[in-house]
Amino acid sequence: MKSEGWIDVQIRTAVDAAELLGMLADPVIQGGWEEQGVVHLYWPKPQWSLETLSRMSTILQRLDPGASPERDIRVEELPDQDWNRQWAQSVRPIRIGRRIVIRPSWEPMALQAEDIEIVLDPKQAFGTGHHATTQLLLEWLEDLIHGGEFVLDVGAGSGILAMVALRLGAASALGVECDPVAVDCARDYATENGFGDHLEFRCGTLEEIARQGELRPDLVLANLDRQTLLLLCDELAQYMSHGARLLLSGILLDQEQEIVEAFSKVGAMLSQRREQDGWVALELLVVESCEGVSR
Repeated sequence: MKSEGWIDVQIRTAVDAAELLGMLADPVIQGGWEEQGVVHLYWPKPQWSLETLSRMSTILQRLDPGASPERDIRVEELPDQDWNRQWAQSVRPIRIGRRIVIRPSWEPMALQAEDIEIVLDPKQAFGTGHHATTQLLLEWLEDLIHGGEFVLDVGAGSGILAMVALRLGAASALGVECDPVAVDCARDYATENGFGDHLEFRCGTLEEIARQGELRPDLVLANLDRQTLLLLCDELAQYMSHGARLLLSGILLDQEQEIVEAFSKVGAMLSQRREQDGWVALELLVVESCEGVSR
């Protein structure tokens, strides 16, 4: 798929890049990173507009009242090779939790005896493990995976959550993703990391892929934005009625109560929560109708 180029939006601000991404909630953004007080966000050129710039200016002023969009936002066009170079330079090896190491192929990292390693070279899809919403779930997986589980990853992105789950001992994993570019990237990553038939990625919506009702996961992961989580509330809750544990991420602190209330209406109650950098991840469990208590 040939690109028509990229828009590099540079924002000079003390606001965290992840917080800006969360407020924008724009699915076409293809990367975000921060360097020396400047946040870089990337859009495909055909999907950039003055309306997007105006919305970004409004959000920046809301998050940083001292900011001046005219002074602090700079927009540049980039050809493909420059975008790829800048994006690649933004990715560094990272250690998450007790055992998880994620690195690009060109930067080796010393491993300890119990470490697991995933090699991800940055491509045009989210999910290199650097975002707080991903890290929250990766750290949680270390505690939840005991061996033999079937994991369903909804909105799989690069597939990092599914791959780490398998390295930790899950028996199989299915990643569901509606973006075909992300699915292609995830499949490449899976091959490059030596995963076989026990890891699968399917392109489509959860409704399309689970239409036959044959999926019986032990653990469901959904690292999505607020709006998508609310839209998928009923579909995600159905797996809990079959005994699955449900982990949600991609939720800003001020969105937490709305998410919890929405899921409570479909019989799910909050069991545990974790917080990092203004983001929160939630574990939900089904409420037993006969006793009115969590399972």
